[in-house]
Amino acid sequence: MSYDHPEFAGSKVHAKVQKPKDSATLILVRRERGTCRILMGQRAQGHSFMPNKYVFPGGRLDAADCRVKPKKDLHPATLAKLLHRMRGKPTESRARGLAHTALRETWEETGLIFGRATAGDAPDLSGLTLFMRAITPPGRTRRYDSRFFVADAENLANIDRPDHDGGGELLTLSWLTLDEIASLDLPLITIDALQRLKPFLDQGRLPAHECPASFQYYRGKSWIEDEISL
Repeated sequence: MSYDHPEFAGSKVHAKVQKPKDSATLILVRRERGTCRILMGQRAQGHSFMPNKYVFPGGRLDAADCRVKPKKDLHPATLAKLLHRMRGKPTESRARGLAHTALRETWEETGLIFGRATAGDAPDLSGLTLFMRAITPPGRTRRYDSRFFVADAENLANIDRPDHDGGGELLTLSWLTLDEIASLDLPLITIDALQRLKPFLDQGRLPAHECPASFQYYRGKSWIEDEISL
C-alpha cells in the first residue's frame, strides 16, 4: 500500500540525499497480573532530533556492535528477517550487530541490562523478535534505517534497579500501559508501532519470532507499507 505519510508530507528532497544510517530500537513489554506495560522515555528538549518526544530506547549501529559474539544467537526466523532486503551486502554479523545495538542503546539510555547478568557479559539475543522496520525518507535532517525489536522485560537482569540517574538521553523513564501512552507526545512512527503491537498485547502475548515484520519506506513521493515475511 502506498500513500503520502502525514509525518513526512511535503518534505523537500535535497539534491544530495543522505544515506540512511542503520539503527535499532527495543520495545520492552512488562507483563504482570494481566496488564502489559511498555518502557517509554522522553527525549531531552535540547535534542535536534525529535526533542521532547516520548520514544522507545534505541540508536545508531556502531561498527563494534557487529563484532560482539553472542552467548546465544538470534532465533533463526529473526535472523532471516533481518537479512531479508538488507541494504548493501547482507551479512549475519551486521544482523547480529543490529540486535546488539538495541541492547547497548537500551543500557546506555536506561541503565537496563537485557539478556545478560552484567553489561559486560556476552548477550543472549534469542529473546528478540524483529517486529517492524522503517526508513526515514529523503529530505529529513537525519535519516535512519530503523529496526524495531520486541522483547519480554522478564529478560532484564535489573528490571527494578536500573543504573540510570535521569540525566541521560532519555528522561522520565516509565513503564506505561497503552492507555497511558496515548496521552503522550509521540512520533507517528511510534504510534504506528504501538497500534500494530496492540492486538498481541490485548491477548496477553508478544509476537512470535516468525511474525511478519512491517516494512515502511518512501518510494518516489509515496509512503510504502510493505512487510518482511518468511
